[in-house]
Amino acid sequence: MNDFILNHHHGLELGAGTGVTKDFIQSDHFEISDFSDDPWLDHKMVDAQNTNFPNESFDFVILSNMIHHVAKPHVLLNEVERILNPGGVVLIQEIHTSLVTKTLLRIMRHEGWDETVNVFDPEAVCNDPRDLWSANCSVPRMLFDDENSFKENFPNWELIHSNHAEFLTYVNSGGVVAKTAYIPLPPTLLNFQRKIDHLLISRFPNIFALQRQIALQKRRIK
Repeated sequence: MNDFILNHHHGLELGAGTGVTKDFIQSDHFEISDFSDDPWLDHKMVDAQNTNFPNESFDFVILSNMIHHVAKPHVLLNEVERILNPGGVVLIQEIHTSLVTKTLLRIMRHEGWDETVNVFDPEAVCNDPRDLWSANCSVPRMLFDDENSFKENFPNWELIHSNHAEFLTYVNSGGVVAKTAYIPLPPTLLNFQRKIDHLLISRFPNIFALQRQIALQKRRIK
């Protein structure tokens, strides 16, 4: 994400959870928010689909593994567009429903997916709006797999980066909330693991990739 951020950029994370992103993002003006009142948040009780921030307030917005929890992803992306400055970017890290992902989800029974919902319909409800942890893991793939459909429905966004990532690295991370057992690895083995991930994912992303990285830029002229 830091490849798209300058130190003077003013940024915001929506759905920041435990707030660990602040340990990694290289910006002097980075704030985090969530729909909770946790003490580490800069902005509390922020609805990502209706943030109440002024128009064109930020240079970048981060959405990390939260789009698949949102009731109306179409509304979310429109809201992010509203609060971004022209030329600003939204940096997305998301789940990718590859064959391995679906297998793990079935085994763990932690989250599910529904590929029948129309993510491009602003009125379509993809998750239970009463449950912030309700999840439809197919949403990111339905949004971003077909670039032409995305452009037709979101003409003010330009896709500037798209990459599949993380197989063994994610499996052995303990997950987002680190409740799953994992094996601590020394840097040498971690680097070897990343090389295996890159090899498998580059050749077979829809089998092995567990995560997806997206960068969208708000067009300067509508």
